[in-house]
Amino acid sequence: MIDRASGEGRYARPEREQRWLLSGLPDDRHQPVTIVDRYIRGTRLRLRRMQSGPDVVYKLGQKVRPHGGSPALLHLTNMYLSDDEYATLLALDGDEVHKTRWRWTGAQHDLVVDEFGGPLIGLVLAEIELGPDEPRRRGPLSAVADVTDDDRFSGGRLATMTPPELGIVLAGFGRDTPPPVG
Repeated sequence: MIDRASGEGRYARPEREQRWLLSGLPDDRHQPVTIVDRYIRGTRLRLRRMQSGPDVVYKLGQKVRPHGGSPALLHLTNMYLSDDEYATLLALDGDEVHKTRWRWTGAQHDLVVDEFGGPLIGLVLAEIELGPDEPRRRGPLSAVADVTDDDRFSGGRLATMTPPELGIVLAGFGRDTPPPVG
């Protein structure tokens, strides 16, 4: 008998991130990548399409939280897919997040900034990947709040969030409307 659990084994990689809600997009961002994440309903699977210029990459990932409900640490297993494999899996029921991911080297740390589209238009989050024992960092000056432990800002939850729900969440951070884009 093989005793192996989801999120374990040599292919599962720990991913520890810190995430901030930003007041808007930084001016000195670069290298945009268009991302569509499809969270397959009833699973911990994410189907991802990433496009930078003419280059497109497809991935299937499994995200497992080893410590219960905390979104700060995940065990992530990724698999790269062909065009046909992606098209086949795209038929599964899921909820999508559309975003442009930018590199931001003008902050005190190298960060990625996600500019959300669709029902989440106006939402801007920054994140950094931390090492296993690395302490959390101070956020960029444009950070409204550290939302690392706030599950409402995890990808799977954002995929099901409506514009009115986003408005309520942001109002909790002193914002009546989504942060301005641009």
